Amino acid sequence: MLRRPQLWIGTGLIAAVVSMLFALLYVGGNVDPRGNLRDLPVALVNSDSGADAGGRRVNLGEQVVSGVQKAAKGDKGIDWQVVSRKEADKRLGSGKVFGALVIPEDFSATVTGLTAPQPAPQGKAAPPTLTVLTNQAAGSIGSSMSSQAAQKAAHAASAQLGQELLKQAAAQKTPIPTAAQLKLADPVTVNVTDGHPVGSRSAMGLSAFYYALVLVVCGMLGANVVNSQVDTALGYLHTDFGPFRKREPVQHTSRVRTLAIGMALMLSLSLVMGTLVEVATVGILDMDASHLGLLWLYSVATIAVVGIGSLTLFAAFGTPGMLLATIVFVAMAVPSSGATVPVQALPGFFRILAAFEPLRQVTEGLRSLLYYGAQADAGLARAWAAMGVALVASLAFGFAVTRLYDRGGLHRIPHPDSETGAAAPAGTPEPSKSPEAAAPTTV
Repeated sequence: MLRRPQLWIGTGLIAAVVSMLFALLYVGGNVDPRGNLRDLPVALVNSDSGADAGGRRVNLGEQVVSGVQKAAKGDKGIDWQVVSRKEADKRLGSGKVFGALVIPEDFSATVTGLTAPQPAPQGKAAPPTLTVLTNQAAGSIGSSMSSQAAQKAAHAASAQLGQELLKQAAAQKTPIPTAAQLKLADPVTVNVTDGHPVGSRSAMGLSAFYYALVLVVCGMLGANVVNSQVDTALGYLHTDFGPFRKREPVQHTSRVRTLAIGMALMLSLSLVMGTLVEVATVGILDMDASHLGLLWLYSVATIAVVGIGSLTLFAAFGTPGMLLATIVFVAMAVPSSGATVPVQALPGFFRILAAFEPLRQVTEGLRSLLYYGAQADAGLARAWAAMGVALVASLAFGFAVTRLYDRGGLHRIPHPDSETGAAAPAGTPEPSKSPEAAAPTTV
């Protein structure tokens, strides 16, 4: 066997393609998130009510917003969305933005108070602050990128305001201590806080991704088990138990019926698998979760759709279909899921994949269920729609291809009554005439 070139060439080509493909996809999607960052949505809130300074009304919050927008013209990485505080909280609570920079209501008053000639009532002026809100529920890396961008913008605004304050203080012709000058040079305190907290048992905002990955893998593995068990029951495959081999009598049936049997079995098993996944994660591991009934339905539906899609690929492409299912549901899906690195930080090819790859849609739906109160516009509606489209496409493609094979006489094992001298399709095994075709045998 080892002297056969076909064995080495065939196995080597498959191994080479798989290793190269997985390396390019897994590492290629995550190797340079900052370099690929485009239009990461971050809210910019100006709640400043303004203040009177030098006989005129000023609103330094508007100055900060203008400065951030001006700096953003040369940097396409961040999409600053100027909204109200209420709208910012809404977008944080539905995963529409990865963070926010908030200018408080008293910002102008506290900044101008630093150079006011009269001291504050308690003898000390209140320091001006800017607040950076994070959103781990939308993704830890995306939230971190948003936080860094917001803090950078806040410190740049503080430095700009500091220059103006030093000029104003110098104009008053009053000696300023060195410590006061340093304080005026960088007057703003930047506070970082969580804009949409997640539970302590939510894997820091990654539990939705891990749960989604479990559902997809269960669907794929379930389809593999169903496919082999159906073929074994129909007598197409042997079953090995250690040194013993068992084979059922061959039951000749069409490819369409074989696929229908597998899908029916997959639907039934998805009820069991989906239930056990939720019991294991929520019941045993105490993962933070709400809307348990909807989560169960979503879990069952995801496993069923992925399983049916995998069975369709098996039926259409045979053994290569298993490799194709792995590429579609794992190799291309994980790096384009947006679960760790946000979609806005992925290369263009992976952004295209993210538009239809199942793991991306499943993860967004689970984020809505686990973090955002099952809001439809937080990704749940899109996830259900994507599952519906995938199910219809799988059914249509699977039954169309298997019916085409049946009508063309491309049966998996020729029927015994085909002993008319007609040649079987190339590569089709001869019909079994041994006793094992009539009754189960064990060797």
